[in-house]
Formats: sequence, C-alpha cells, structure tokens
Amino acid sequence: MTTSRALTDDEVSNEMTKMVAFINQEAQEKANEIKVKADEEFNIEKAKLVRQESINIEATYQRKIKQAEIQKKIAQSNFINKSRLKVLQARQQMLEELFVETRSQLKKISQNKDSYSNLLKDLILQGLYQLMDENVTVIAKKSELNLAQDAIKIAAKTYTDTTRSPVHVEIDKENLPEESAGGVILSSHFGRIKINNTLEERLSLAQEEMLPELRVLLFGHSPNRKFFD
Repeated sequence: MTTSRALTDDEVSNEMTKMVAFINQEAQEKANEIKVKADEEFNIEKAKLVRQESINIEATYQRKIKQAEIQKKIAQSNFINKSRLKVLQARQQMLEELFVETRSQLKKISQNKDSYSNLLKDLILQGLYQLMDENVTVIAKKSELNLAQDAIKIAAKTYTDTTRSPVHVEIDKENLPEESAGGVILSSHFGRIKINNTLEERLSLAQEEMLPELRVLLFGHSPNRKFFD
C-alpha cells in the first residue's frame, strides 16, 4: 500500500509557476484571437465605409455633372432665345421701315393723271359691287373732285351694265383731308355702311395679306418650317 507524501515548497513553487505560465499563454492566445477578429471586423467595416463613401462621392459627382449640364442647356436656350428675339426685332424693324417708305411713295400715284383716273374708277366700281345699293355717296379729296366725278360716271355705267341695276352716285360735301394720298370712301344707307377705298387703307390691307409673302422674299423660309402649302 502506497502513501502520498506532501509536496515540498520547491515543488509547490514549480507547480504554481507552471500554472501561471499556462494561464498567461491561454490569456495571450485569447488576446491574439480577439485582436485578429477585431482587425478582421475593423477591415470589413472599413471596407464597407469606404465603399459607401465612394458610392456617395460618385452620386454627388454625377448629380453635379447633371446640374452643370442642365445649367449649360438653360444658358444655351436663353442665349438662343435672345438671339432669335434680336433677329425678329431687326426683321420687324426692317418691315416697318419698308412700309413707311411705301406710304411715303403713295402720293406719287396721283401724279400720273391717266393711270390715277383709271384707279379711281376701279376703286369706286369695287365699292359699288360691295354695297349693291341704289344710292351711294362718294367722299374724295377736294382737289380731286373733277377726277372723281369723271370716274363715278364710268364706274356707275359699268356697274349698271353688269348688274342690270340702276345706281345713283353723288359726291359728298365732306372731303378727304388734303394730306391723304388719294382714293375714295363710299357709303350708303345714310352713312351707316362704308367702304374705305383710300390708298392708305388699300396699302394696309395689302400689308396684312402680303406680309407672309414679304417675309419669305426678304428673309427666306423659316428653317423650322417643315410643311408648305
């Protein structure tokens, strides 16, 4: 039968040293394991943060690019609109100058008595066809009353021959202003119906009717127009 003996102080000390060394080693290994895991988690989280920040930076960059493109397009559109407006204003001014010059030439029409007498006859005859009344009054310039009287006789006869309807045309006591280029105003039904066939009014009508054609003649067709009559 064996009996256990008590450990000596040296043996106890050695055992304690071994236990402390083992505990220290376990603690060191655990600490290393924790550090490795912490480094891995740190690197993973760092990568996530870097990737997310990169995405945010790219999104911000793309947004700024789009904003810059939009601002550029707006600036280009404003510039084009301003340029078009200047062109339109210049064209309108040119047309107005053309019409002003044309009006200034109207008075020259009456200088040729033969052609102007025939024009007066045509203006009166047109007014008679429009009024289609038996009694018509004509207003003319005081200085052109004789020409108007002659033109009325011819126009009234032509009207009667054409329509087989009699017509009485007389000169009104009222006169067109002397600064007028010429022409006549016809009225019927006690002045309630009037036909303005003065040269100024005929030019205004021609101006409205011929404006599209004049624009084409002066400036050409619009580049934005796709269809033509």
